[in-house]
Amino acid sequence: MVSLNAMAQKTDTTFIAQLMRKHPDLFAGVLNHPQKNQIQVLYTQIDRDAKHKPVFKTYSYNLDDHRYFYPASTVKLAAVIFALEKVNELKIAGFTTKSTMITDSSYTAQTKVLADSTAKNGLPSIEHYIKKILLTSDNDAFNRLFEFIGRAEINSKLKKYGFNNSRILNRLAIGDAGEPAKHTNPIKFYNGDKLVYSQAEKYDPKEYVLSLTNTIMGTGYLDSTDKLVNTPFNLENKNAFSISDQQAMMRKLIYPEAFPIKERFNLMPADYKLIYTYMSKLPTESDYPAYDPKEFWPTYAKMLFYGRNKDAQIDSNIRIFNKYGDSYGFIIDNSYVVDFKNKIEFFLTAVVQSNEDGIFNDNKYEYDTVCFPFMRNLGQTIYAHELERKRKSVPDLKKFRMKYN
Repeated sequence: MVSLNAMAQKTDTTFIAQLMRKHPDLFAGVLNHPQKNQIQVLYTQIDRDAKHKPVFKTYSYNLDDHRYFYPASTVKLAAVIFALEKVNELKIAGFTTKSTMITDSSYTAQTKVLADSTAKNGLPSIEHYIKKILLTSDNDAFNRLFEFIGRAEINSKLKKYGFNNSRILNRLAIGDAGEPAKHTNPIKFYNGDKLVYSQAEKYDPKEYVLSLTNTIMGTGYLDSTDKLVNTPFNLENKNAFSISDQQAMMRKLIYPEAFPIKERFNLMPADYKLIYTYMSKLPTESDYPAYDPKEFWPTYAKMLFYGRNKDAQIDSNIRIFNKYGDSYGFIIDNSYVVDFKNKIEFFLTAVVQSNEDGIFNDNKYEYDTVCFPFMRNLGQTIYAHELERKRKSVPDLKKFRMKYN
């Protein structure tokens, strides 16, 4: 298997910087101090060989797989894929992603789930959790898939597929860390009243050590009581998901045929369809779960190209298949962009951060003035370049035309 480091070494490291310098009105602020804003960018052009097989050419900016950034919700894409794989690998008669998933509790701070009011039938399931993750990045949905897959299996799968600069250690948004994060809940699955699969609670004793820099940030943070602690913020024992690993996962998901069979995810056609549909679907296009457009507007989950702008005009010819993350001043987006009208497609993955006061957990980050504009401008600049780029053959994009209603 080609390592992701090898992939990074083969990339063009100058083109993106040159492209951004052509637009100082859009990028001068961040180009002047890319380390301060912790920017990393990976852009991949997609062409076709004589057999119409995808061929990738990658460009990077400030890429460093060992320089840490907090990946936030981008790790949820791995959970979506690995949960579907686990169902396929268990091969239990009657057990599907639609089976009712009843989560119990057996350890400190664990919680139960017996119902889901956002589902059409009012019941939780793997499929419905996946929809919630991909539409609006629901934290509880991720946590339940984390518990189903198991911490050890998640990290084993990351290594299996060559995502060597990544780890997923804990649930999100509930202060999960240390010993509680190593314990996962007992779960039972039903079809109606019939029990089809029972999974006992699990414990993962392993530590997943990575060689990372930049894990101590800022000048202080607010603790759990909102008291200011004047000590740099320590992110050493948190989830990690490098930009190279993120895009490699997206490439393998979008174009499995570009990889040897043994390196592909163990997903069925219906699994790909589910992911493609809900990764590109807008919250306002969903009935179950349904969302208030004031809270989850059309571009809510689209950082690159739209910059999460509430007033953005949606281009009906463009669909963005992505998984974003936002936390601690970081905005990350891992995307595959398609323009059906102009026959354009490309991968773009990026991270940017702004935390001017150096204090973490104070919810004072420059998302609106620095991060969202950078993501919007980067996506649109790359898209404009793709519009002008000459291609030897026109891509067939019909497999990405999903039905949203």
